[in-house]
Amino acid sequence: MDADVIVVGAGLSGLVATAELAEAGKSVLLLDAEPIQSLGGQAHWSFGGLFLIDTPEQRRLGVRDCEELALADWYGSAGFDRDEDYWPRKWAESFVHFAAGDARSWLHGLGVRWFPLVQWAERGGYATPGHGNSVPRFHVTWGTGPGLVEPFANQVLASPRVRLRNRHRVTGLAAGADGVTVTGSVLSPSDAPRGVRTERTEVGGFTFSAQAVVIAAGGIGGNLDLVRKNWPRVWGEPPKNMIIGVPDYVDGSMLEVAQAAGARVINPDRMWHYPEGIVNHSPVWTRHGIRILPGPSSLWLDAEGRRLPAPLFPGFDALGALRAITAAGHDHSWFVTDVETVGKEFALSGSEQNADLTGKNLRLLAGRVAPGPTPEVRAFLDHGVDFLTAQTVAELAVKMNQLTPDHRIDPDVLRQTIELRDLQVGSGLGKDPQITAITAARQFVVDKLMRVVPPHTLLDRKHPGRAGTGGPLVAVRLHVLTRKTLGGLETDLDGRVLVPGGDVLPGVYAAGEAAGFGGGGLHGYRALEGTFLGGCLFSGRTVGRSLAGALA
Repeated sequence: MDADVIVVGAGLSGLVATAELAEAGKSVLLLDAEPIQSLGGQAHWSFGGLFLIDTPEQRRLGVRDCEELALADWYGSAGFDRDEDYWPRKWAESFVHFAAGDARSWLHGLGVRWFPLVQWAERGGYATPGHGNSVPRFHVTWGTGPGLVEPFANQVLASPRVRLRNRHRVTGLAAGADGVTVTGSVLSPSDAPRGVRTERTEVGGFTFSAQAVVIAAGGIGGNLDLVRKNWPRVWGEPPKNMIIGVPDYVDGSMLEVAQAAGARVINPDRMWHYPEGIVNHSPVWTRHGIRILPGPSSLWLDAEGRRLPAPLFPGFDALGALRAITAAGHDHSWFVTDVETVGKEFALSGSEQNADLTGKNLRLLAGRVAPGPTPEVRAFLDHGVDFLTAQTVAELAVKMNQLTPDHRIDPDVLRQTIELRDLQVGSGLGKDPQITAITAARQFVVDKLMRVVPPHTLLDRKHPGRAGTGGPLVAVRLHVLTRKTLGGLETDLDGRVLVPGGDVLPGVYAAGEAAGFGGGGLHGYRALEGTFLGGCLFSGRTVGRSLAGALA
């Protein structure tokens, strides 16, 4: 045999599993179709947010959290309701226990640190036990995605027990009582920068065998054909126009290889895409989009200029907003706000969109609490095709209609919508649930400091229809942005891949997004933010440790 274990995929879950196996004394052959410069996969591009429970960072901010509350939030979001949810539910319970237990101490021991101001992503806004986090749990890694990948990549690259083979694309898998065999193509060398689409020219083939294989090759988010094929029809038809939040190599091909070998994929119609996507002004991969991480104050309008229903406010229920937009037959929506709100409430997901946190630069970080947008948000205001500014509502409506001529925005209706919203703000109290939510959000010190602008009118009372003191009006066209696969290969709690009927596929394990982050879909229908990276860490560690024990 060529190694004790073959790991397919050098993203975060694959690196974690490899590091655990190597530390346990097992030899590992790590295969990846991309060049070495893409080590770490999607995690490198991430904001680095982790779902953690009852941490010192939370307690210093006066946040009272516990495992029981987090699990209730998880169940309220997941909505498990299928026979196939047996293992996903087990994995969900185990993950929440991990997030409340030794997740932080384990990572801290590896040198990982966090931005001290815990964020509150996906508030939900529904009556319990509905979707959303009851308290802030989104811990941003100091160094963002690269800072989280680094300790595991360093372990793997330094280990004499690991052989890394880039540009090796697995196309076949055979499992039996005597071990596993993987076959595939050796691809031509590539010096393409990280994330850029690489050629798939074959220059040779390979066959490797081992006692076991770990499938950690990600999901389908970069493959629009598969996204459309698996699109849940309760969301309406998949949009004709979507942008993509992951590199091209996230194509689902390894899921098909595993299925051909007998593995069972469950919950393929469960997926996680964002409705707040914007076209990247400096794209890296095909149809490259960026997600806005919004505060709660912008008006969220559909393609025809109507407000989305409560509680579909920015930052409350992304998947619920997506469903409302696509079920109406639309492929875009709008944020309407002003420059003051953009400056305080617009953040961007991605390591490359947060130079201060990624570069661990305290001087740049200080700008987060200063007036005005971050440099990255400013770049989109100045150069982004989806960002429009105007001094009057009428001018803004003209620009919106020029950008999306198939869906007309009535300037009079737009002005009335803004004026009615401003009346609620001006009252000091009001009945509008979004205004109430903004007021409630500012009770949390982090939101008041850096994420939620003080309520103010968007229009000038003395000059009707013109922008108020918050600066020019802003409209942002929002696209559907593909991102994550919530279903995947069905696994037991050791990460062993199952076949239809529930038996184990001998020697085959799965971790990360390929396994629906564990069990074939531990998130159910909806995910709480910070659980994708966390799911990669947990499933990679679980598989690495259980497999090391099984081979002992």
